[in-house]
Parts: sequence; C-alpha cells; structure tokens
Amino acid sequence: MSIFLNKDSKVIVQGITGGEGTKHTALMLKAGTNVVGGVNARKAGTTVEHTDADGNTVELPVFGTVAEAIEKTGADVSVAFVPPAFTKDAVIEAIDAEIGLLVIITEGVPVQDSAEFWAYAQGKKTRIIGPNCPGIITPGEALAGITPATISGSGPIGLVSKSGTLTYQMMFELRDYGFTTAIGIGGDPIIGTTHIDALEAFEADPDTKAIVMIGEIGGDAEEKAAAYIQAHVTKPVVGYVAGFTAPEGKTMGHAGAIVADGAGTAQGKKEALEAAGVKVGKTPSETAELMREILKGL
Repeated sequence: MSIFLNKDSKVIVQGITGGEGTKHTALMLKAGTNVVGGVNARKAGTTVEHTDADGNTVELPVFGTVAEAIEKTGADVSVAFVPPAFTKDAVIEAIDAEIGLLVIITEGVPVQDSAEFWAYAQGKKTRIIGPNCPGIITPGEALAGITPATISGSGPIGLVSKSGTLTYQMMFELRDYGFTTAIGIGGDPIIGTTHIDALEAFEADPDTKAIVMIGEIGGDAEEKAAAYIQAHVTKPVVGYVAGFTAPEGKTMGHAGAIVADGAGTAQGKKEALEAAGVKVGKTPSETAELMREILKGL
C-alpha cells in the first residue's frame, strides 16, 4: 500500500524538454515510474528519448496541453518543472484538465501566484503537492519529483516533511526499515497538500505502521498538525522541527520559515507536538532513533 502514488500511476511531465525536466524524467524512469509523456506547447508532436528501469529505450510523446496528454495516455499524475513566471498558468491548466495529482517542484513561485492557484483548486479534482518541494516517492514503485530513489526501500514508515534535504536525510537514517510513502510538501507560505492531509492518509493506510513528521520554524502548520494528531491519529508519530537556532525576524531558507513576535518558534512547535503525544528529536538522527525504538516495540 501507499498514499497518493503507486506503481499503477501514469505520470506526465510539464516541462519535459527543459534541462530539469529532462534530467528528472530520466531519474523517475530509472526509479520505475510509469512516465507516459510530457507537455510543452512549443514542441507538441515531437518525442523525447529516454531509458526505462530495465534499460530499454522509450520514446515519450510531447503534447501541446495537459488535457491532450491525459486523453492520449490516461495520465493521472503530473510533475511540473516549469519556470516560476509560468508556473501559475501550468498549474491552472493541469487543474482544468482534472489531473488527479499535481506535483510542483518549482522554487521561487510568487506567493500571490500560489495563493491564486491554491484558491482555484478548492473544490476541484486535483491534489497539489508543493510548490518548492521534492515531491513524493513510494519506494520500489514510483517517484513523482526529485527525491533520490536509491536512498531507501519500502517499509512500514510514512514520512511527511516541509524540507527536501531533511526528507532525504530521514529516509537515509531509517533505510534499514524503509517507507510506504515519503512526501516533501514544501516550505513556502502557501502549499497544496499539508502535514494534516498526509497524516490523514497515513492513518488510513494499513501498511503504514508509524509516521515521521518533519516541520520547521514559521507559520502554525505544526501546531495545527499537533491538534489533528491528538484528535485523529492512533499510530505512533515522531517529529523533528528544524530551526532551533534561527534568529527572530530573518527568513531562513524556505520563504515560509520566519519567526516573528515569538510565534512560529521551533520550541513552541516542539511543545505543541509533545503535548499531543509526539516524541520530538533534537536532531534528525535522534528523531530516527526514536522511530527505531517505536518500531522495535510494534
């Protein structure tokens, strides 16, 4: 089992002919993902050549629109490698085409644009992950994004993280156990899928036995997640909050990671999570160790 993405997912790449799109399409195929085509209006009707997980050459068609790609291939997932200035249009196009899952890798999307496409997506069929995220991986089955597929295999842990690099580190630290699905949700102020969305899905997934949640300073997403865990999550959760040493008022790394007037601090988030019964590590390695102890007891 997995959440949101599995071996049967049919993936298209918006921006498949660009530098990042080309590189990561190759890596997604190598990870076993069923990539069925791509979108670039200026190169519609052409094909791009790649190698699949078995070493076979595959010719992937390039379509003019997401709607055409879905019609011709049956795609249900899109990964967007589109420059920030064009991301909003690409996202709205994917939503209008009713793609089931849209993973937006792009960093530097204007917050106003994210606010507009987030609002546009409400009540529609598309689940958005990102922007500014590494995407989602179900190890051994499929990768939609840029997470290195060789870090970890499949296993009983569900992972949701604001940070890309901490997603990779946690997968590496717990590679001896493995993961059902790992989602990097992104660290921008406005994102699609939240910690709570992932927690709800992991709680419902019978193969996920325990959950790692990685947050960071800024905003109140972790506090909201803590309240949700207390009310709705029966599986053990361990947490880590990045940014204990961050100075107040300074944006740290992600655009959403800013502490102002004492709100959004790592300490405050840690306390909220612990009050909900979540064991919180002081470092990623300590967090992984807490998860190991839990899994040994299951």
